Amino acid sequence: MTDFLSIICSIFLDFPLPVCYPYVKTFHQGQRGERIMRLIREKCCCFTGHRLLPAREGLWLRRRIREEIWRRADQGVATFLAGGALGFDTIAAQEVVRLRDTVLPDIELVLVLPGQGQEDRWRQRDKEVYWQLLAAAGDTVYTGHRCVPEAYLRRDRYMVDNSAQCICYFNRDSQHSGTAYTVNYAKRQGLALTNLAYRPEPRFQV
Repeated sequence: MTDFLSIICSIFLDFPLPVCYPYVKTFHQGQRGERIMRLIREKCCCFTGHRLLPAREGLWLRRRIREEIWRRADQGVATFLAGGALGFDTIAAQEVVRLRDTVLPDIELVLVLPGQGQEDRWRQRDKEVYWQLLAAAGDTVYTGHRCVPEAYLRRDRYMVDNSAQCICYFNRDSQHSGTAYTVNYAKRQGLALTNLAYRPEPRFQV
């Protein structure tokens, strides 16, 4: 049966043999010569956040993401999972690649995608950024063949189920968003959460 599936996948899907989980079939496609087929949850951190972000927070948010990546790298986290969506996902993935290629060579980016063609209706500039991240990622995991709603939910659960920590940008007023679903699922699964949507209150000395 395994040989048969391998042949079917190689002929029709142009993917390696799918790795089966209780809720999803995932397809791994290594990008940089090393395939991360087995994730160690304690050494993984995932990202989730809104697609629309306040423009005024762009530089501050990138700096905060870099700080959180640094902190987790110091704790032994080596793999960062991102969902490849517009907005926070893209910014976080870019900062992982930036640090990996400069000062943190031991960390790696894994893109967890709902299916191929996620970017089909995006603006050309956003498509090009997405393709650059695909080329830079250490591994790409597809949680479905097509980008249907169920595949997006499987993507979110896959990232949480394979991570011990989560860095998010979650506005608590957006309780019906995909980010809210992922954050709430991460809480139920016991992940350590860091929400970058709220700046710490300034401290004043008296």
